[in-house]
Amino acid sequence: MTCSIVPPYLLTRIAELQGGGFSRAPEAAQRALAELPPVHQARSQTLQPPFPPRGSALAHTLRREISDAGSLEILPGTLVRSEGADPTGDAAADEAYEGLGATHALFRDVYGRDSVDGAGGLLAATVHYGRDYDNAFWNGERMVCGDGDGEIFQRFTKSLTVIGHELAHGVVQYTSRFEYSGQAGALNESAADVFGVLVEQKLLHQEAAQATWLVGAGLFTDQVSGAALRSLKAPGTAYDDDVIGRDPQPATMAGYVDTESDNGGVHINSGIPNHAFYLAATAMGNFAWERAGQIWYDTLAEQDLPADCTFSLFAAGTLAAAEKRYGSSGAEYASVSGAWEAVGVLP
Repeated sequence: MTCSIVPPYLLTRIAELQGGGFSRAPEAAQRALAELPPVHQARSQTLQPPFPPRGSALAHTLRREISDAGSLEILPGTLVRSEGADPTGDAAADEAYEGLGATHALFRDVYGRDSVDGAGGLLAATVHYGRDYDNAFWNGERMVCGDGDGEIFQRFTKSLTVIGHELAHGVVQYTSRFEYSGQAGALNESAADVFGVLVEQKLLHQEAAQATWLVGAGLFTDQVSGAALRSLKAPGTAYDDDVIGRDPQPATMAGYVDTESDNGGVHINSGIPNHAFYLAATAMGNFAWERAGQIWYDTLAEQDLPADCTFSLFAAGTLAAAEKRYGSSGAEYASVSGAWEAVGVLP
């Protein structure tokens, strides 16, 4: 399963830039775009792994390996830091190492999940991938991060939500196995966004009302008017810039985009389930990774949803998960139900 965090519609806009002081960004975006078709082809051809046994004893042993691609597009690269080793002094390598640890801690401490695969598997990352590479992705086995072009994007390890997002794609790979197209693909992207922001919120000990709910904050350079790639709190507002355009994500089904591009709009329409999670989490209050995050995790890990899942089926799954854990008469069930109604997925 290979999933990238920067959507093709944004890369296309950057690739078409002419002048304006951008000499490296257009070429870098063109290279990243050229890699998307084989990336998505690899995603569709990846053999699905077996589910790890449920109910087995978990060791919760954190194992990390960070490799350096040396600006080449060859994986895994040279191993530069393994579990327990001292910091390298390289910002990208050390940010990746800490980000893997923070993500592992969320799934271990809150949901009892032993690593991405649920069976204590190695957490691996490669940094300094490609030349001015404008993306980060999960390739089914490891997180891979580029350094950005330096004009539009900075290095992708700067954002903890990016790291959490990519590893969460691995969790989806080992649980619900949602296809990377249409509404199922949007749910795949949304789940990665949800747990990406929860990794950051847990590390910062932020309550739902305090959090920014941004994915990819800190990635843009000072030449871009934008806070992040996406916003769960207000989809469509993450960036608004004369050069790269405006965030096109809808927050409700009224703005749903029916398209064949971007694997059926997986990065655009993910704004709808993203916003549903935000609404549910803020309605419950306190820490979003607890009750709301638990319901979403239970839906991925315990509900037998189809690989071609729709928004409505996923919504029903979250309600079933909420009822199973908290009952149908409490605030949790009402918050989830109200959130899906507010975004137009449920009547």
